[in-house]
Amino acid sequence: MSSAVAVVVLTGGLTACTLKNSGEPAGGNAAPGQGTGNGTAELADGSGVKVALVPGGAHPYFQQWKVTGAAARSEYGLGGVTFDETAEWDQQKQNNLLSTLAARGYNAFGVFGVSPTDINSTFFDLKSQGFAVASLGSCPAGKVNKADFCLSTNVELAAYRATRGAIDAMGGKGTLVHLTGNNVDANTQLRIKGVAKAVKETKGKVKLLQTVTDIDKDLQTAQKAVSDLLAAKGKEIQGIVTTAYNPAVAAADGVRRSRSSAKVVAIDDDAKIIGSIKDGSVSATVVQNPVGQADVGTWALALLQSKQCVMRDPGVIVDSGSFVVTKANVADYDKERRRKSADLKKQFADKLLNCG
Repeated sequence: MSSAVAVVVLTGGLTACTLKNSGEPAGGNAAPGQGTGNGTAELADGSGVKVALVPGGAHPYFQQWKVTGAAARSEYGLGGVTFDETAEWDQQKQNNLLSTLAARGYNAFGVFGVSPTDINSTFFDLKSQGFAVASLGSCPAGKVNKADFCLSTNVELAAYRATRGAIDAMGGKGTLVHLTGNNVDANTQLRIKGVAKAVKETKGKVKLLQTVTDIDKDLQTAQKAVSDLLAAKGKEIQGIVTTAYNPAVAAADGVRRSRSSAKVVAIDDDAKIIGSIKDGSVSATVVQNPVGQADVGTWALALLQSKQCVMRDPGVIVDSGSFVVTKANVADYDKERRRKSADLKKQFADKLLNCG
């Protein structure tokens, strides 16, 4: 679901910052792994900040945004946090929703844009009204980001990792199929690029039989596509890599029901996928970090909107992380993800934010 066109590596510059949320004692210790230093990324008072987390439309991935946003309001002492989405994936309807939320007093926005090619105009409009804006879970297409920052999965890297996992599970050779989302989405094109890179590295030992796009609309669409694929070409397929949520769930179910020998590598950590890794019917999955996106994104937005900090490099793109989960680490993979979220806060404090 998410995109980062580049992983930003920042060097030099700012002294390390102390991390502190409103509600902590003035001399309190920073959370483990979150760094201390001479500067401050200190949310002294977030009561005037009301954050809206706005996905592009309904999708299971964003449910963790909803839960995390609710917790962040209390943790950071914010004036409000809401999670709102349109019923359809339509950029104009999302723009209308954002205008409505602004009229209701929300003044900081974490947005997964519907249209990567058009979302910068939305970000520009929100910024012109004095609002802090983050592009969360997906970055604008191209090299320009008009939001304050983008915090998103590097989807090309995640797809590459998933494909390498599938190739390893196949024994390094055979025929592979890629199942993914909307073909016109810039994120999908980056995923296709990541899969192609991994296949190319096999020097012909693995053949990409087919890339099936436009099947992440809903689970039923994905299930039909997987069923048709296995019926028509199941005997030719040694591996399936999925880089979108609904196709991943559908592939796990379809391979199990058909008793196919194809090795499946999925995306995200739906309960069915995790259960399939445990029983061996799915070889691996690559999980993203929606909790980190919502938590760190909300915290950073509050620092910006309260004028306690500014971005050193406005529009910076940051990888929120992706993690390969296999049977070996399925029981405790979330520990690595939580460590990444703590590291992201430290990265913002030490390298990305300039706080007075």
